[in-house]
Amino acid sequence: MERHEGELLRYALSLVGDLPSAEDVVQNAFFKLCKQEPASLRGRLVPWLFTVVRNEALDRHRKEGRWSRASEGEAADVAGESPSPSESVETRDDAGHLRTMLATLPPNQREVVRLKFQNQLSYREISQLTRLTETNVGFLLHTAIKTLRRHFERLDARSGPSSAWRDPRP
Repeated sequence: MERHEGELLRYALSLVGDLPSAEDVVQNAFFKLCKQEPASLRGRLVPWLFTVVRNEALDRHRKEGRWSRASEGEAADVAGESPSPSESVETRDDAGHLRTMLATLPPNQREVVRLKFQNQLSYREISQLTRLTETNVGFLLHTAIKTLRRHFERLDARSGPSSAWRDPRP
């Protein structure tokens, strides 16, 4: 529970939109985990937990008839590590820009980006979780990254040569 609670809570918050509901969703997932035979989850615990959280969030949406999403900043802040005082202003600005840009992506792209890069799930795990094909997951990630890169290139062009997001290749 200690190992996965934070990442599950961030994911649930991004789906349900408020912290108390996200906590309920994650708690229900851990209750369901307690009822599972450990051998049945061997090697696939993380995808199983994310799938249960996603299904719980979808059920909550169907029952309550609402679907509010937390902002990317809120989702990133929940159960995350606090930045150290020595982090540069530029890094915080870039992270803020990234959160803002992520919010402009379509929901399906935001979800696969978050699952891939925030939670380090494989294409196969994301595919199983979202019920999309692995090819579709790859396409969504490619499209999202291409869009984000284009946004950062525009931002970099406006901010000049000091930006940390410049391509390091010659």
